[in-house]
Amino acid sequence: MTLRQIIEVSARGWIGTPWHHRASCRGAGADCLGLIRGVWRDVIGPEPELLPAYSDDWSKLRHRWGIRNRLASHFTPLAVSMARPGDVILLCISPRSGAEHLAILAQRGDVLTLIHSYQKHGVIEQTYTPSWRRRAMEGFCFPERLS
Repeated sequence: MTLRQIIEVSARGWIGTPWHHRASCRGAGADCLGLIRGVWRDVIGPEPELLPAYSDDWSKLRHRWGIRNRLASHFTPLAVSMARPGDVILLCISPRSGAEHLAILAQRGDVLTLIHSYQKHGVIEQTYTPSWRRRAMEGFCFPERLS
C-alpha cells in the first residue's frame, strides 16, 4: 500500500468515534484536529509537538490562521485543487470564523469523500460535495514516515 492508502485506512478506522473537544482517542472521542493527530500517530509516529489548550470556537481566536500555520510547520501545504486522497483539507465552516475545520480527503470508487469529526456526528465519511469544496481553503500533505 502507498502512504496515502495507509492514511485512508487509518482514518476509516476512526469512523464511529464520538466527537469530543480536544480528544484524540480512537473509539472514545476526537475532534477534527484529534482525528488528524491520531492518524499521524498511526502512520507517521509520535506527535511532533504538544498542543496548547484551544477553544472549540475558533471565531474567538485572535489569529484566524493559527491552525493553518501549525499545519504548515509539520505538513507540506498545497493548493486545495492539488489535494489528493490521503491529504488533509483545511475548511472554513463560517466566514466569520475563518479556517476552523479539518478533514482527510479520501476516495470510495470514483467518489471523493471527507473523513472528519463533526460536533453532532463524531467521525464520519461523507461525499466531498460542491458545498464542502467551496469551503475548502488549502490542502496539506502528510510527511513521509518517521520510522
